Amino acid sequence: MRPARSHYRGGYGPAAPSPAMLAALQAPMGVGQRLWFRFSWLMLAVFFRGLNHLNISGSEHVPAGGGVLLAANHLSIFDTLLIPWVNIATICLEVVWAPAKAELFDIPLVNRIITSWGAFPVHRGGGDMRAMRRLLDLMQREKVMLFPEGTRSADGGLGAANRVVGKLIYLARPVVIPTALVGTDRLLAKGRMVPHLFSDLEVRFGPPLDLQCYYQADDTKATAQAIAHTVMRSIARLRGEEETWLARFPA
Repeated sequence: MRPARSHYRGGYGPAAPSPAMLAALQAPMGVGQRLWFRFSWLMLAVFFRGLNHLNISGSEHVPAGGGVLLAANHLSIFDTLLIPWVNIATICLEVVWAPAKAELFDIPLVNRIITSWGAFPVHRGGGDMRAMRRLLDLMQREKVMLFPEGTRSADGGLGAANRVVGKLIYLARPVVIPTALVGTDRLLAKGRMVPHLFSDLEVRFGPPLDLQCYYQADDTKATAQAIAHTVMRSIARLRGEEETWLARFPA
């Protein structure tokens, strides 16, 4: 049974799990898993809401359950934790699966946290087909997050869309929710080691994208690129940067 949606909004203090969420935690997990999940969830609540200023909008657009893709821009390694935490805090108790670069799993504490929250390693450079097949399967039946740029932004701006993401969407056909992250680069930008606490952070969810016209098109590189471009454009719109992004990356 899925817990009822939480309608908690606003405030900078840590958001506690609802009674329904805690009850749902108890059934499927062993004692050790349950304690770890509670501990990590609350610690992230303290970090994101207590030690930083987090604003969440548009969560009413995000359905609970599977076959859903949260497609977001990528600014910081914290993005991989922030989106699942926000999903649990405002949508539903569920795992949000995500590919992450294999190097992160070499850091013991980071490995433990991101693995328990649904991340799995992807080896870059050589085309990790095993990870791609797993990702495709997850997109069809679970909730997944992806970064269509493929890598973290070096300057805080939005990059070009990665055609591979468009191909995966074309094949899996999930409900695609554009997700805009703001401020996580100030918290911990690419290349920095120490977080800058008390940063203003935002997570903005947009309405599901209508991609039916692309699904009816032939399975080509152009179709995949068009899907990826549409997803990134919607993220740019959520961030108020659509015109600037289109000037850099026209269709």
